[in-house]
Amino acid sequence: MIKAYAAMSAGAPLEAFEYDPGVLANNEVEIAVESCGLCHSDLSMLDNDWGFTAYPFVPGHEVIGTVVAIGADVTSSAIGQRVGLGWHSAYCNTCSTCQAGDQNLCSSAQPTIAGRHGGFADKVRAQATAVINLPDGVNPDSAGPLFCGGITVFNPLVQFDIKPTAKVAVIGIGGLGHMALQFLNAWGCEVTAFTTSERKKAESLEMGAHHVLNSSSEEELASAAGKFDLILSTVNAKLDWNGYLATLAPKGRLHFVGATLEPLDIGVFNLIAAQRTISGSPVGSPNTIAAMLEFAALHKIEPVVEYFKFDQINEAIARLREGKAHYRIVLKK
Repeated sequence: MIKAYAAMSAGAPLEAFEYDPGVLANNEVEIAVESCGLCHSDLSMLDNDWGFTAYPFVPGHEVIGTVVAIGADVTSSAIGQRVGLGWHSAYCNTCSTCQAGDQNLCSSAQPTIAGRHGGFADKVRAQATAVINLPDGVNPDSAGPLFCGGITVFNPLVQFDIKPTAKVAVIGIGGLGHMALQFLNAWGCEVTAFTTSERKKAESLEMGAHHVLNSSSEEELASAAGKFDLILSTVNAKLDWNGYLATLAPKGRLHFVGATLEPLDIGVFNLIAAQRTISGSPVGSPNTIAAMLEFAALHKIEPVVEYFKFDQINEAIARLREGKAHYRIVLKK
């Protein structure tokens, strides 16, 4: 039996829960969970904001742990290896997208916390192809958020071949944005943080921003007109997107990694006149996650986290709901 923490209905507190995972599949590994990040996506799923949560619901998709069992066909993992597991726990591995190395775009990919039970548990199972070995140099205590938030902001750098000479801005210096600043600085970019928080201004500079602009100031937005090659939006709020588009250089890109739920109000001439682009992306493929981890190890990039014990899960969720997390929350054994 696997011991976990589950919600029995939308928005309910998590409580002790046990389930029988059955026989380990030939292509799966079982991981003894050491720590697991608490992501805003866990909260959205807990509350059924996206309309497909099944209960009992076990959250947790930023898992760090040790492999304790492997299926008969598994060769990529070994018992005793420390690994990580992120948003996806399985792929079809046969479609053209998977064959091209873009498993994260597979239409049949299985989320770790949808249709299966997640990592707020003593153990979790996943297809071996979705499990990534943790390299030396990555702190296992704080590494969990790299497997969702970290890869979400790293993936666009790879997908769009961002040059180290690029001028890049980040909207929203929070759970995603604070990692984006670190990656972009190490990538070699000239980095600007958009924030309205004086406290975050100083922290943004410490974490890799070269410049900080007050995003509520029309004057400061206007001062950046035509400057940025890429803007990463990490927020889920409705903003003046046309104002941000005006800060893009010709052929610049406004890229969404935050799940803005309201429709975008965009003036098309802001795109046409300077051949600008709007795009979005999810988490990355297993290969891109592995590359991100090596990059993080080389450049000593680490999420800023607060730690809770697993039995403090409801306290941790309350802190996340109140917007008080600084900047990520990790549950530890």
